[in-house]
Amino acid sequence: MTRVAAIDCGTNSIRLLVADADPATGELVDLDRRMTIVRLGQGVDRTGRLAPEALERTFAACREYAEVIKEHGAERIRFVATSASRDAENRDEFVRGVLDILGVEPEVITGDQEAEFSFTGATKELTGRRDLHRPFLVVDIGGGSTEFVVGDDHVRAARSVDIGCVRLTERHLVRDGAVTDPPTEEQIAALRADVEAALDLAARTVPLHEARTLVGLAGSVTTVSAIAQELPEYDSAAIHHSRVSHDRVREITTRLLHSTHAERAAIPSLHPGRVDVIGAGALILLSIMERIGAEEVVVSEHDILDGIAWSVAPDPR
Repeated sequence: MTRVAAIDCGTNSIRLLVADADPATGELVDLDRRMTIVRLGQGVDRTGRLAPEALERTFAACREYAEVIKEHGAERIRFVATSASRDAENRDEFVRGVLDILGVEPEVITGDQEAEFSFTGATKELTGRRDLHRPFLVVDIGGGSTEFVVGDDHVRAARSVDIGCVRLTERHLVRDGAVTDPPTEEQIAALRADVEAALDLAARTVPLHEARTLVGLAGSVTTVSAIAQELPEYDSAAIHHSRVSHDRVREITTRLLHSTHAERAAIPSLHPGRVDVIGAGALILLSIMERIGAEEVVVSEHDILDGIAWSVAPDPR
């Protein structure tokens, strides 16, 4: 086995996985998996720049992760940065800061690369399941973008579109510098119209309707699963490979979009950093399910982070 460290820095959160990878058996054994809400994409959709306070939150998490990586003695490290970093004019400042702290340069990957990693991480464990039909549609709902990938054992088509829980919240659910509490019907309609337009765009590249199994990734989807199960706290083991019906997703989305900040914050499994953005994330998931006629979503805790880890594991050949 090879000890690897993978870091996924997105628009809303930064995550670390330290694991032992055995490419010969396809086994990835977690040693440490953690997530920190840093909201790196704060204001990027509006200003085109990474805010100083967002950079500092991210660098603080990087310092913590550097200690964890050192403690575990990871042999190979890969740091991947996604939507917010792609969009920012001052991304060089971000790159320099990460390099100074972790000794590795963050790769600001394309949406297509992001989709490839997500698909690998999400489906490596599912390919042998007889109760799940292929092709898979893997949907990774992030803070700034959503990736759509259709494939069997390998990716057939992929597309990244600029809809995410943070981006859409800032674009449609904020007035006078604060999230509307709760959103108005007009705001929700505008949000949904934006999602539908993005789905039209994704469908030009990805054959969405060919999918037989919908696999949902990232915090918005896993949080919807936690709420659906009425978990007393966030529980990765209970969430991983859970299934949530279309009706339940619709019920939860309606509840989230019509509740106040205080009501959402009282949900025990909801991370404080997602309280203001979970409504938009849930609506993206619901809209996808409605578009392809999915009766349920299979929820995976393994996603782009696991795909990044596999990408630095040695080739068994």
